[in-house]
Amino acid sequence: MEVKDETKGGPHFVGKKDELIAAKRSFRTLDGRDILIVYHEGVLYAMDMYCYHAGGNLQNGDIEEFDGKLCIICPNHKYKITLAKGEGIYKATNPKEKPPVARWYSKGLKQRTHIVTETNGDVYVEISDEPGWVESDFFQGEKGKEERAKAEAAEMASEEAS
Repeated sequence: MEVKDETKGGPHFVGKKDELIAAKRSFRTLDGRDILIVYHEGVLYAMDMYCYHAGGNLQNGDIEEFDGKLCIICPNHKYKITLAKGEGIYKATNPKEKPPVARWYSKGLKQRTHIVTETNGDVYVEISDEPGWVESDFFQGEKGKEERAKAEAAEMASEEAS
């Protein structure tokens, strides 16, 4: 689907439900934010397009379930982000446990997610009004574009060195 930039305000019309379902993943720029819209298992989700960790594009990330939470996996560094809430999760063991057992833990809110609504086949996204800083905010807007370019250049240099 084509990229559209909407004016400030909201909720923003992002497409017809049937089109978004067929596309499975769609990209929109709303209020200056790059938003990924994902259709998976009957539900539409919206979140910031770039991974909170290093600005990786989430559009081609795999979707898997971990510990009962549906997650998108960043293709760059395999960070797992819940689709519903933008929570970063990871698996680790507690060395104080005998024997140590691997469990899923939360890093807390890392990726800004946005509200998706549907009316008569029209789908709208309202930009999150979650107060305060969310780590994925770093890679949004013009400044975010510069930071994503720096992260990509560093990644390429690292790959060439190895």
